Amino acid sequence: MAEATRKLSLFVTGTDTGVGKTLASAGLLHALARHHVRVVGMKPVAAGTVQVNGEDLNEDVLALRAASNYRVPPELDNPVLLPDPVSPHIAAARAGTRIDIAHLVACQRRLAQLADAVVVEGAGGFLVPLSDSETGADLAQALDLPVLLVVGLRLGCLNHALLSAEAIRARGLTLAGWVANHVDAALLAQEDNIAFLATIQHQAAPDPRAIHFELPPAWQ
Repeated sequence: MAEATRKLSLFVTGTDTGVGKTLASAGLLHALARHHVRVVGMKPVAAGTVQVNGEDLNEDVLALRAASNYRVPPELDNPVLLPDPVSPHIAAARAGTRIDIAHLVACQRRLAQLADAVVVEGAGGFLVPLSDSETGADLAQALDLPVLLVVGLRLGCLNHALLSAEAIRARGLTLAGWVANHVDAALLAQEDNIAFLATIQHQAAPDPRAIHFELPPAWQ
């Protein structure tokens, strides 16, 4: 078991929306929980809600909470919850609010004080707009965490992956690794398409607990 004082925070982004960032983040939380006492997921900005017992909640946030073994106030693990399932800058405008990156960073820093390991899942792809002038890349840069890139294995994924990796490194961030998610079971030459840190096999009913992560020693 890792020492309780050893802290770890990671930022998970994707080559697009719908590539499995939440599944990968939840699987990573389960893997980290084998080495850290207090593990928590964070979704700084979530767009789109469902009704759960009369309360508006986001499905990605619920999945991260289910995979976490440490409970925190909802205003910390999901500071911005927007009703409409559209790009964050549009959802924020429709809700009459503005996404404040400094506030999101403050929430993550607080979580890092409370927990031993924090997995922060971004919204959409790396450059998803958060406002007219800021993107998810600005949030990632402000957080200054190692970045894990989830790549949805489908036609065109190599271009998306290389563009995303270039953008991540251009911001001075560390690209910690790749997660190749087999979203298209019919894709040809899947194993030849990408070098990966972990691979998520195609699952009819995805289960983050079934994902095998080879964690680097520094993450354990």
